[in-house]
This record gives sequence, C-alpha cells and structure tokens, in this order.
Amino acid sequence: MRSRLCRLLSIAMLAVVWTACSPYLSAQQHPTLNTVPAFTLSSTAMHIRQAVKPNLPFTVTGSSGAILGLQNGNIELWDLPTKVFSNLQITAELDGYAVPIKLNSIAAAIDVEPDHTTITYSHAAITVRQHMFIPAGPQAKAGSGAIVFFEIESTRPATLTISMEPAMVQQWPAPQFGRPGVSWVPMGTGGGYVMSTDNPANFGFIAMPNAEPGVLFPYQERPESLPMQFKVRFDPRRDSGHYFPLLTELPARGESNSPAAVNAMMARLVAKSEALPQLYRETSDYYAHFFDHRLTVKTPNENLNKALRWDEIAIEQSKVKTGDETGLVAGWYPSFDSTRPGFGWYFGRDTLWSLYAVNSYGDRDLARQALEFISRRQRDDGKIMHEYSLTADSLDGVMKWSNFGYEYAAADATPLYIMAIYDYVRTTGDLAFLRDHWEQVKKAYAFDRAHDTDGVYDNSQGTGWVEAWPPVMPHQEIYLAALDGISSDHMSELAGLMNDTDLAGSARTTAAHIAASVAHYQLRDGRYAFSRGRDGAYDDTATVFPAVAMWTDARYLPQPDASLSGWANFRFATDWGVRAVAEGERVYDPISYHQGTVWPLFTGWAAMAEYRGNKPLAGYATLMRNVDLTWQQDPGFVTEVISGQFFQPLGRSSSHQLWSSAMTFSPAIRGLFGIEADALHHTLQLHPHLPAQWDEAQVENVRVGDDFYQVSLQRRGRKLIVVASSDKETVLCLNPDAQKPCSARPAQQHRIELPLPPVEIGFEDQGLPEPGSVTAQPRVISETYGSSQLSLTVEGLAGSNVDFFVRRNAEKLQIKTDGAERLSENALHIKLPQDSGVVNRQVTLRWQP
Repeated sequence: MRSRLCRLLSIAMLAVVWTACSPYLSAQQHPTLNTVPAFTLSSTAMHIRQAVKPNLPFTVTGSSGAILGLQNGNIELWDLPTKVFSNLQITAELDGYAVPIKLNSIAAAIDVEPDHTTITYSHAAITVRQHMFIPAGPQAKAGSGAIVFFEIESTRPATLTISMEPAMVQQWPAPQFGRPGVSWVPMGTGGGYVMSTDNPANFGFIAMPNAEPGVLFPYQERPESLPMQFKVRFDPRRDSGHYFPLLTELPARGESNSPAAVNAMMARLVAKSEALPQLYRETSDYYAHFFDHRLTVKTPNENLNKALRWDEIAIEQSKVKTGDETGLVAGWYPSFDSTRPGFGWYFGRDTLWSLYAVNSYGDRDLARQALEFISRRQRDDGKIMHEYSLTADSLDGVMKWSNFGYEYAAADATPLYIMAIYDYVRTTGDLAFLRDHWEQVKKAYAFDRAHDTDGVYDNSQGTGWVEAWPPVMPHQEIYLAALDGISSDHMSELAGLMNDTDLAGSARTTAAHIAASVAHYQLRDGRYAFSRGRDGAYDDTATVFPAVAMWTDARYLPQPDASLSGWANFRFATDWGVRAVAEGERVYDPISYHQGTVWPLFTGWAAMAEYRGNKPLAGYATLMRNVDLTWQQDPGFVTEVISGQFFQPLGRSSSHQLWSSAMTFSPAIRGLFGIEADALHHTLQLHPHLPAQWDEAQVENVRVGDDFYQVSLQRRGRKLIVVASSDKETVLCLNPDAQKPCSARPAQQHRIELPLPPVEIGFEDQGLPEPGSVTAQPRVISETYGSSQLSLTVEGLAGSNVDFFVRRNAEKLQIKTDGAERLSENALHIKLPQDSGVVNRQVTLRWQP
C-alpha cells in the first residue's frame, strides 16, 4: 500500500513525495547547506550606479547562464538552455513590526560591474542587496549556471519570503512538459525544492540556507498553481556578515529523475555553495585582466572611453557554450511568460557583423570560435546559417530544427561569412585558418554566384535585410548587392592568398561588375534606390541600407554626398539614432520593425559611411548617439530597436543586443580613429578624424597579428603626430603605399605625421533627450572641405541656436565667416532663421594667412 501510494504521489508531483516516500533521502543523510561568510565584491572604473527604474530591464549573462529581469528585482533565472524559475518576489517581516514590507516595490539602486550586478532594496528598518553573477573565465565550466546571493542588514530579526514561479522549460522551440510539481527536501537549517515535470530527464533543484518551505499544497485540495517560497530567517546577531545563496542545479548528462539523481544534485549544489567565494574570485579576476590584451581608448570624452569598454563586455557576455563549442547569441531580454529570452540563441549574420568589432579589439580566440561555430553549420550547397536555437541539437522527429525553416531563412549571412573570414585573416594573419576553411569559403561564394540576377546576388534564397515590405518583398536589395560586391572583392584577395589565380581573377571581375550595377541604383536626385525589381525597375524609397556599401571602402558607393546628407538630416537622423526609412516615405512607420524604427545597427552603418565619406562632424554626432545609449535602458548594454518617432525602445526590444554594442565599437575604431590592421603585410592604416576639441588621444592594445601597439595621437600645429609603440621590436608600416610591401626595419616605435587642415570646427555631444521626446537637436547635414575654406549646412528647428568650437591649426590666420557670428577666436554662433518647422543655414569659413 505504501509503495502504491508513493507511485501515485510521484505521478501527482505532490509536495512531500521525496521526504515521505524515499528511503534514500532521510533527513540524517541530507547534505547541509550553510550561509557563506561575506567576501568583497569588486568596485572598478567600469562601475555603473543608477537609481532603479522599476519597469526597465537588466541582464546578467554569460556562457552558461542568464539572469534576466526588471530593475525592481523581478527576475527569471536560466541555466542555459533551461529557464529554472521566474517572477522573483521578496517580502520581509520584522519581529515586532506588524507591516509586511514588499521589497520589490522599494528597489532603490542598481549597481553594474562586468563581474556582477546588485539591486539594493531599501527600507528604514532593513536593507537587502541582491547580488548576481555568471561564473566566467577559463575555470568556468558548462553547467555552472547563474548565481544569486543575498546580503541582509536589519535592525531586528526578520523573515524574508522569497517566492518564484517554478518553470523548468527549455528554450524555444523545445517541447514543454507542463508546470513542474515541487517537493521540499530539508538540508540542515535550510532546504530546497525538487522541481519535477512529466519528462524524467527534465527536473531541477533549488535551495537556500536558513530556509523553510512556504505553502506546500496538500494533495487533498483542489489543484491550484502556487509559487515556490523560501522562508528565510535572519538574525542580525548570528547572520550579519554572511551571504544567503539562492542556488540551482540541473541534472548531469544521462541523469533521470530519481532519488539517487537528486542526491547527486544536492551534493553538487552544496559544493557550489562552498565554492561560491572562489567562483566569484575567479570571475572577478577574469574581468580584472580582461583588457590586458584588448583594445581600449583614452580620450577627453570619458563616456566614449567607458562605453567602448562596455561594448567589449557586452559582446563577451553574448558568448554561450553548446557542448564543446562557443558561439555568439544575438540578444537578451526577459522572456516573461514565453520561452524566448529576447534573441538569446545563435544568429549567423548578427555574429558576422559583430566580428568586425571583435577583430578590432583583438580577441582572436573569440573570432575563431564564432567562425568555427558557423562554419560547422554550413549547408551542403554552401549557404550559411541564419539562426540556431540553443536547443536545436536536442530536437528530433517532427520537432527537428531543420523542419522549422529558420536555420537558413536569410540570404545575407553567406556573403557576410566571406567578408568576416577575410577580415579575420587580414587582422590576424592566420593563414592556417584560411587553409582549413578554404573549401567552405569557396562553397559559400559559389552559392552566391548561383543565385543572382544579371550577375548580382538577389533575394531568391531568403531575406536580404527586410522581412516585410509593402506591397511586395524586394527582388534584389541594394543591401545584398553591396554585400555581394564587397565579398567578391574579398574573395579575390583570399583566392590570391591561396594561390588560386583563376578564382582571384574571376572574383575581381565579378566585383567590378557588381560595383557598376550598384552604381546604377543611383537616382536622379543623387540618392540610391532601396531595391531593384524583376522588371529592372528601382524602388526609390529613401532608406539607410545603401550605407552598407561604404562599410569597408568609400569606392563601393560612388557619389555618395546626397545619401550622406540625407542620413544626417531630420528625415533620417533622430536625436537617438538613424531611421531605417526616412520620415515621409510611403512605407514609413516609426513603430514597424523595418520601415522607420531606429536601430543602433543602422546608426553604426551610417556613422561608418559618414567617416568613410569624410563627413566627420556628422560621423561623430551619429556615433555618439549609440555611445550614449549605453546608460539608457539596460545599464552597460545597447538596446535593439527604438521608435522612430519618440525616444522609447519598442516593448520587445532586446535590451542587450550583440550587434548594437558592436556597431558602437566598430565605427569608433575604424571610423573615428580610422585604425585598420593588416597583419599579412605588417601594416596599420591610420585615417583618424579626431574632434576639433581634442588635443590628443591614445589607443592601447592595437593588435596587428600577434603584436600589440600603444598608439598615441597628438596635435602639433598643422600636423597630427601618430606614434605606434610596442614592447619589442617589430616590423610595421603606417599608411604604406598600397603598391609596395612593408620594408620597414624592426623598431619599438613607428611614427607618422599626418597633415591637418588650417581650421577645424566641432561641437560637443548633445546627449540623449528625455524618454518620450521627439527629435529637436540641430545637426550638420553637409560638410565640404577645401584648402582655404570650409562650407557647412546646419539644420535645426526654426529659431534655435547652435554653437561651434573653432580650432586654428595654423597661426596668424584671418578667418571670415558667412552665415554665423564669431563670438571669439574659438567660438562660432549660428542662429537659425525664424520660421516654422525644420530650417537650414549655410555657413562658410574662409581663411588666409
């Protein structure tokens, strides 16, 4: 009878199934879970401290886990790829104090460091700090998951009720097995819950010290879903100076729900608790040395310096391990009631666009790992993957990942793969990697060549950029055509490195043909069309997508001035970034996904194009809009998509988006600083566009192959002195003649003098507006530089004022100004005409000795 009852209770997932029925889990045999003596948490120059905005998201992510939630402390915890629980709520009851204190409603501050995030709940009688981190570094193992621990200070003894919804769901699109049942297991002064589902392989364990269970639902009652609750007892005299960990554990490979498996999980969980100080120290140490060999900048703009470091952290914390592989996921956001944590699964094109940033800051291992991950999933015909769920490898039958149609849905990943391989090989000099993947690169290029219209890659094999476009989907986007041209040019270079002269020649010819075809996209007003139809007609919608053609070289978009001016004006450029589609176009919709919203990705494309097109005032203003987003929503990270009308992210915008951070970093290094490494030829290209206000700047850990350089840039009159220094003697040429190999002698310092114009102007970063604002900031929409004059078109709201900084690089110049008032030798004041709406003013500075 007892045996039959146990079977029935197990099936019903009754709360006391383990303690009442299992002979293997007697209270005397349970391992003891203890509080952990407090240890010091890091406080670094990366520290972000903000007042809590309760409804804004935050993310704590890493290779094995994720903590996603709102800044009021309501979190969900993922031990990837499993969501263990969600909806964390905390209530405090103090002895002799009759009013329960709902801590989530009094969340006061959020502190973010690379190695941990803390939310502080503040009440007159009690303070609770919720610390969270994901183990990182070489010692971090798959399955180490996510860790939460609480620090409590109280005027008197208290009981905290920490409640959450058990989840035990696998990431989309894995099958789900219903809400888990829970059962309590005591562990000394604390205890934990076994979370069981209808699938014996899908179960978990969660525990806390000094805790008793909350409500355990009797089998006799009507079925009802209640949260798991830990009743945590805190006595200031006994427990001060200790942390209270909330730890989870999932089964090891091959474990099935059984008393023995639960025993093993409990033992691992206790070991994790005891190792908590060490796990944190290893994580803290990893980030303390993170920038030892990664690029950083020192400029007069501290926000820029700090944001670029956070960009690297954001990319690093987008790494996720699957078995022995490491790939990059696209973005993070709380899943709430779903099983989709933002875009927290692997994406091909997101990774490939982001590798330009990874190569720029010199993380060769990550770039190689990400390319290997994508290479292994190349389709037999050469096409490169678009997306791959974290649970894809575990799906079979009708649920097999290949049956969903997502893996190869987009067309752009295939040319981007060739581009990313080229950029990796060029910056690292890793020819062995190219040799190992040469057949895959050739297959990718052959795929592009097999799917074209008039010799140019088209949309027949999936979406280019847009996934919807009224009234019909495009046949050949300029976005895809541009990628095809750039990748063909790069294919020619790669084939040359592999001594395949026939392929190198044919690819070069193809690149020239595509460049001519892209030139035909130019419209009568000088802009470039969005797409070309099957009938050869062009869609003249004004979009940001032609900017992609200037990603690597201004040659690929001839005569770009009309487009560059467009991307800088009020129709495109908001005070928080660049719209996909210009305001006023027939398809414009500021809250659609593709027809008018602002993506930091698009902003990065536009910034790079502006720098390539020698529009540094527009480039810097565009770049800084992405930089400033670092602090606006998810502290330290840049969001995915923002309304084109109001400064507010869309409700489903992934708040920690991989390529949003990458598209802050890449235009800063390759555009603002103009730094691009060529390890194959021992060269460093330097075409900086320093703001006029900056006297100097430094870029540290610039990597060229295996060599690292500290690059200093300093103004001296009409010259910008650039020095690249290294700890050892190296061969390096700065801005070499493209027709000659580098023949410099080994040295520790390499120097070049770059000419500066006699006069430069600049204006300060204007910052982001308040949430909900519309666009109002002035901007420079055209810049023309001559030997003795500078002409600008300034755009802004009627009657507004704009102040510029004027820098004289040559002494005793006489400067005359048209369209502006000289306030001083170094200040220029522009008053826009009194009218209505948006107006322009032409300003010209002329000088002579």
